[in-house]
Amino acid sequence: MAKELLHLRDQIDQVDKQMLDLLEQRLALVEQVGEVKSEHGLPIYAPDREAAMLASRRAEAEKRGIPPQLIEDILRRTMRESYASEKDSGFKCLNPELKDVVVIGGRGQLGGLFCKMFELSGYNVKVVGRQDWEQSEAIFANAGLVVVSVPINLTESVIDKLSNLPQDCILCDLTSIKQKPLEAMMKVHQGPVVGLHPMFGPDVPSLAKQVIVHCEGRGTEQYQWLLDQFGIWGASLCPMDADHHDNGMTLIQALRHFTSFAYGLHLSQENPDIDTLLKLSSPIYRLELAMVGRLFAQDPELYGDIILSSEQNIEMIKRFHQRFGEALSLLDNKDKSNFVEQFNGVSDWFGDYSKQFMTESQNLLKQANDSIQRD
Repeated sequence: MAKELLHLRDQIDQVDKQMLDLLEQRLALVEQVGEVKSEHGLPIYAPDREAAMLASRRAEAEKRGIPPQLIEDILRRTMRESYASEKDSGFKCLNPELKDVVVIGGRGQLGGLFCKMFELSGYNVKVVGRQDWEQSEAIFANAGLVVVSVPINLTESVIDKLSNLPQDCILCDLTSIKQKPLEAMMKVHQGPVVGLHPMFGPDVPSLAKQVIVHCEGRGTEQYQWLLDQFGIWGASLCPMDADHHDNGMTLIQALRHFTSFAYGLHLSQENPDIDTLLKLSSPIYRLELAMVGRLFAQDPELYGDIILSSEQNIEMIKRFHQRFGEALSLLDNKDKSNFVEQFNGVSDWFGDYSKQFMTESQNLLKQANDSIQRD
């Protein structure tokens, strides 16, 4: 039996090596694809092509008795690596006549990422930091695009210094709130203005499938090439009114960050043994714990600025606190029937999204479980 098992394992090892050979070939082909896309100005992410390819491979897998989700998981992981590989191959420059791209805060992480992307696209990029303001007038004199990428609490004061930009220069910001920065840019600059919010951090391996929200300011036709350039980088573009954006971000960012902060604060004061929690955790709780824990590996100033960036955020958190108390009263009163009634009400509000989120979370949890190292 031991010999038979050893023989089968040897065969599996051989198949694994063949898979490595095929992956090597695929990545080499992807590199060539990236060169062709760069030459012709094609985006690195083509959603229709990806969807059609995955549907075809799933159908082929089913015919062969292979679980369709298995081949999709493999291909999605492979494509993610492919997008990262394509990112460094360079991109077509859509506006080669553009004067300098000036990134205020370009030495920061997010600003640095955009500097890199513009440089990969062939633009002449200059950076303005705190120490460069004495020379900034000369730098801005030849600016075709100015990108403001500074902390939220500094954004408006930095924008206020930009009153002498060239008339045809595009002014934009990368802040996670949009209404006030957009109003400030419209006030200080009479040329084209657009508010941008990259819905990702600086550590993304690629901009493929990453969302960039854009809020119209002035001169859409003059900055349309910029949005198209983001599309070539692989980003998904989401047009939105600034006020609508900020209302959504109150829930997506401010409330979620605050509840993570409060939960982390509670854990720290209860002082459980984290190793024990991890040993007892199902994949979903481990993932929830990881999402809370990752907050505290980052800059507290950043998250403080996000949460405190508007009175609207604080009012939303207060309403959450009130509803938390109302929900707690159900437990104090041991009111299970009312709990079930309200639970069903929330379920009705989610509607079909509940089933969609169940499926999505199950797929995420499978991946999370695979990545866990257990003793």
